[in-house]
Amino acid sequence: MNIDYAQLYEWSIAEPAEFWQSMWDFGGIRASLRGGPVVVDLDRMPGARFFPNVRLNFAENLMFRGSGQAPAIIFKSETGATRTLSWDTLRTEVTGFAGALRAMGIRPGDRVAGFVPNMPEAIIAALGAAAVGAVWSSCSPDFGVQGVLDRFGQIEPRVLVAADGYFYGGKRFDCTAKLKEVVARLPTVERTIVFLYAGGGTQWDDFVGPHRDEVLRFEQLPFDHPLYILYSSGTTGVPKCIVHGAGGTLIQHLKEHKLHCDIHPGDRVFYFTTCGWMMWNWLVSALASEATLLLYDGSPFHPDGNALFDFAAEAGMTLFGTSAKYIDAVAKAGLRPRETHRLESVRTMTSTGSPLAPEGFDFVYENIKHDIHLASISGGTDIISCFVGGNPIGPVWRGEIQARSLGMKVLVFDEQGHAVRRQKGELVCAMPFPSMPVGFWNDPDGRKYHAAYFERFPGVWTHGDYVELTEHNGVIIYGRSDAVLNPGGVRIGTAEIYRQVEQLPEVLESLVIGQQWNGDERIVLFLRLRDGVHLDDALMDRIRRHIRENTTPRHVPARIVQVTEIPRTKSGKIVELAVRDVVHGRAVKNREALANPEALEQFRNRPELSSP
Repeated sequence: MNIDYAQLYEWSIAEPAEFWQSMWDFGGIRASLRGGPVVVDLDRMPGARFFPNVRLNFAENLMFRGSGQAPAIIFKSETGATRTLSWDTLRTEVTGFAGALRAMGIRPGDRVAGFVPNMPEAIIAALGAAAVGAVWSSCSPDFGVQGVLDRFGQIEPRVLVAADGYFYGGKRFDCTAKLKEVVARLPTVERTIVFLYAGGGTQWDDFVGPHRDEVLRFEQLPFDHPLYILYSSGTTGVPKCIVHGAGGTLIQHLKEHKLHCDIHPGDRVFYFTTCGWMMWNWLVSALASEATLLLYDGSPFHPDGNALFDFAAEAGMTLFGTSAKYIDAVAKAGLRPRETHRLESVRTMTSTGSPLAPEGFDFVYENIKHDIHLASISGGTDIISCFVGGNPIGPVWRGEIQARSLGMKVLVFDEQGHAVRRQKGELVCAMPFPSMPVGFWNDPDGRKYHAAYFERFPGVWTHGDYVELTEHNGVIIYGRSDAVLNPGGVRIGTAEIYRQVEQLPEVLESLVIGQQWNGDERIVLFLRLRDGVHLDDALMDRIRRHIRENTTPRHVPARIVQVTEIPRTKSGKIVELAVRDVVHGRAVKNREALANPEALEQFRNRPELSSP
């Protein structure tokens, strides 16, 4: 029987129990105890429970499939150093790490934290923790001391895994002093395991080595047993600690990998990510599809913009995961990878982190590869997965995310909570799904969790994205709802302006906010321009004219200001809200969430913003 994606999607939300049971079977999920209902209390959101009678282990489901000396992980550093771990080697290392945790008394629910670069040791530690039922949480080594403490200080880990340093942009950064201070201020840490960036080290071998020959045992735990703790990346306060369950993470990632990304056994899957972004967790799960993980640590533009395309060609990459900002940066650099690299193996390119502009779609097909599945995807840390994503059997429409994800009842609500099509509104999910958070850490009554997603529309998950459901059943994301511009009462998504401005060759990147002015709001546009380019009246006039001709007069900024740097989070997202706070004289509470907090000072007390 032939079935198109729209029919499959409608069935997946009309018969959720059948869909998720089918996904379980298709994904080949292994469990020591099955049976009972697929979902109970489906009418409660939050409150529904999936596979309540199941007992399984996340790590077991990632590790039992691959065989022998086939590669499980291929790692490359920006220094050129490479390592390959076979499936047998991966299992041996995870056995050693899990055995060492058990030997020191780590039990299900204890926390193991990683202050780590994107290296094989991070994956080994995460899987070893999952094997014993411990909860893994990680952040990247470029975090400052307070940023680490803001995260790990809340969850009180017993074990800390760290690297002695990392490389970025041709420089080596030593982490030993920073690590010493972190450990001194985390009194719950009983053991710190440090590995050398070169691969291996005395402390790692001393910890793991004595247990490598043991039998690897997997604790059998409930479907929603905590697996990961992830952190919100905002700048409005101490990060929220979002707890994700093992079973929900596993079945969602299997669905997204196998169905939305068409990952097969033996594929080679890459995502450019750090261990502080949920896409790292998403990448790790590709082991459950018997894929080889491709890890890259360092700058994607060192020594130049070819670094990741070199890796793709060398490693036989099949899925190239990246961000919209990276695609735009490659385009701005004038690169044409399809002319310089052999990319025959690459079937899929995924893009996330921010909306991919229509021109980004054009660039991929014209200058990277013409016969590729370009899947713009979006979801988030909150759900460790995607609300909207790719459809390998359907057309790609420029500027649109192809589809709502299977099993996710995604709607667009207007201000009154009515579902709408072909007009902008709030992205919501009106039915429970397995990868909803188990909860927030230190939120015993669920009050913070409920306030984060369910206050605006009771019983419906409100995600905070300003979107449109198109005539193709695709989705366009216009930006975050809390950053929407509102001049004269007209709601404008920030991505609508970014799309126009960043087409101009002089502009490298931009950031736009709304400034309160005379009882209304006016649009302020900040620009980082190419070296040697100055923002003069002629350029400002051309920018305003381009925006006006391609959008509406309401979109035209009242003020345009040149800056040398755009502030962003550790995962690369620009921070409109933090800049808006600075412009209005308000404090930015969580500067440690930023990769470059010093950049905020450029936005403070600007004379251009103090006059009509």
